[in-house]
Amino acid sequence: MVATNRIYDIGTSVWLDDLSRDLLNGQGNFETFLLERNILGITTNPSIFSAAISAGGDYDRQLEELRKEGVSAEEAVYRMSIADVQQACDVIDPIYQDTNGRDGRVSIEVDPRYAHDEEKTIAQARELWKQVGRRNAMIKIPATDESLPAITTALSEGISVNVTLIFSVDRYKQVIDVYKEGIKLAAKNGHDVEHIHSVASFFVSRMDVEVDKRLETIGTDEALALRGRAGIANARLAYRLFLDSFNDLDELPPRANKQRPLWASTGVKNPEYPKNMYVVELAGPDTVNTMPMGTIDAVNEMNELKGDTLTHGDEAAKQVFDGLEQVGIDMDDVIAVLEREGVEKFVTAWQDLLDSTETKLNS
Repeated sequence: MVATNRIYDIGTSVWLDDLSRDLLNGQGNFETFLLERNILGITTNPSIFSAAISAGGDYDRQLEELRKEGVSAEEAVYRMSIADVQQACDVIDPIYQDTNGRDGRVSIEVDPRYAHDEEKTIAQARELWKQVGRRNAMIKIPATDESLPAITTALSEGISVNVTLIFSVDRYKQVIDVYKEGIKLAAKNGHDVEHIHSVASFFVSRMDVEVDKRLETIGTDEALALRGRAGIANARLAYRLFLDSFNDLDELPPRANKQRPLWASTGVKNPEYPKNMYVVELAGPDTVNTMPMGTIDAVNEMNELKGDTLTHGDEAAKQVFDGLEQVGIDMDDVIAVLEREGVEKFVTAWQDLLDSTETKLNS
C-alpha cells in the first residue's frame, strides 16, 4: 500500500497542488494518475497557472482562438484556467460522489489583486462559481482583513470556499468564526448546508523559511536548534484550535460540515530537511494536505509514517513557540511579513501571467 493510502487511513486527504493542460491531456490517463497516488483533490493558485500557461504550447490553440475574438489578456487567462478547472472537476467527480462532497474538489482562486477589496472579491467569487459551473469546485478567497466578510457572504450563498493564505492561529480563529457565520446564514437562506464544504489553508513551509532566516541571524546554539520547527508547531496549534472549535456541532445547523484544516505550502524549501516532513508530522483526522507532485512522490518513496501526529502535538508545539520567544523571535512581525508577502507573491505571479498572455495575444 502506498503511503498516501495510509495517510488517508490516519485521516488526511491528499490533494495535488498543481494543475496544467499538460497534466490533464499528456501521456497517460489523468484519472489513473490520480488513483494510483490516491490523490483526492486538486488546488491551484496564480503561481501555478502562471507556470502552466507560460511554460509551453499546450494553450496555443485556445490562445489563437481568443486572439481572433479580440479578448483582453485578463479574459483570456480566466477562459483558459476555467477550462482546466472544469475538466479536472469532471475527472475527479466520482471521488466527490463517493465522499459525499468532502473530497473530489478542485479550487480556483479569485484575482489576488482584489485581496484587499471585499466587494471585488465577492463579485469575482460569484462569477467564478457561475462560470466553472461544477458542484465540486471550490473558490479560493484569501484570509485578509478585507476579504473575511466576503468569505461569509460566499458561504451564505451556497458557494464552497477554500480560505487561503492563513499564517497565524489568531487569523485562523477569525476564519473559523466567519465560516460558522456563513453556514448559519446559508441555512437561513434555504441552502442545503450538507453540500457546502470549506477548508482553511494554513501555510506551513513559508513559516520556516522566514523564521529560520531570523534564527540563523541570531546564530546561538539555542536559536539554531529551533530551525525547521516553527511551521509544524504553528500548524499543530492551529489543529488544536480546530478540535476545540468543532468539538460541539450543535451550534451549527443540522448536517453542517466541519471546516477542515488544509496544510498548504508543504513542499520542503530547505534541502537539509526530509522531503516528507510536512506530511509525516502533520497527519491526523479531518485534515487535508495539498502537495506538489515532488512531495507526493517523496512521501510514497520514503513510505515513513508515524500515525496521528496532530491530535496530541499541541503541548510540544507550545514549547517550540516558547523557545522562539526566548531567543528573540518576534512572531507577530513574522506573521505580518508572511501575510504581506503572501499576497504580493501571488499578485506578482498574476501580473507576470497577464503580461505574457498579452504578448502572446498581440504576436
